[in-house]
Amino acid sequence: MDDFEVEAAVDDDPDLEAPVLVEGLPGVGHVGKLAAEHLLEEFDAELVRRVYSEHFPPQVTVEDGRTTLAGAEIHAICDADRDLLVLTGDHQAGDGPGHYRLTEGFLDVAERFGVERVVAMGGVPTGELVDEPDVVGAATTDALVEELEGVGVEFREDEPAGGIVGVSGLLLGLGEGRGLEAACLMGETSGYLIDPRSARVVLEALQAAVGFEVGYDALADRAEEMQEVVERVQQMEDGPASGDEDLRYIG
Repeated sequence: MDDFEVEAAVDDDPDLEAPVLVEGLPGVGHVGKLAAEHLLEEFDAELVRRVYSEHFPPQVTVEDGRTTLAGAEIHAICDADRDLLVLTGDHQAGDGPGHYRLTEGFLDVAERFGVERVVAMGGVPTGELVDEPDVVGAATTDALVEELEGVGVEFREDEPAGGIVGVSGLLLGLGEGRGLEAACLMGETSGYLIDPRSARVVLEALQAAVGFEVGYDALADRAEEMQEVVERVQQMEDGPASGDEDLRYIG
């Protein structure tokens, strides 16, 4: 295998009109990945490209006994009010050169489909549970910043403090070099739990900015399930009421 390979998944590519590339790969709180997967579940998405690389982990996934080599996928969505290309997968690259190589490859595919705008999705860690997460943004142009502020995205000085790493960050940096408009939408999240609630607010911002309609029932159900997990964890952390008893570990 070459360090990067793109495989067409269809005989004839769909005819897309100025699609927006939307990225959601694993990251903080799995926010971007959850958001991307929700789009694929809600719309009639068509797999158009599979992407493989020696920079991905050396493994296969197994489902019902069938194996699939680690990689990324690009789906086309034509039944929304705005055509989309959705990039997602189970892995990011394992090294710096791999992030650059993969991102360049993703952008090559996007440009072949006529993409002029890129939106990466992810999470920004707060270190604590957030009941009503905000969406923090970053963008490559002042005009795009103003547009996203108009749909409630916050642009904060020096945040995220460590910058945006991985494919999400490089889509902006390398995309700008190609003349593409690019932004990253990041939902506030604790950073240590899968966060469907944060994924939803990111999708709501994307929906308002790009222009399409999508339901959220599935994400709401997942958020309720995660809330139950959080409550159980909090109960475990609080521990049983000890009253005046002197409890000690013996060992």
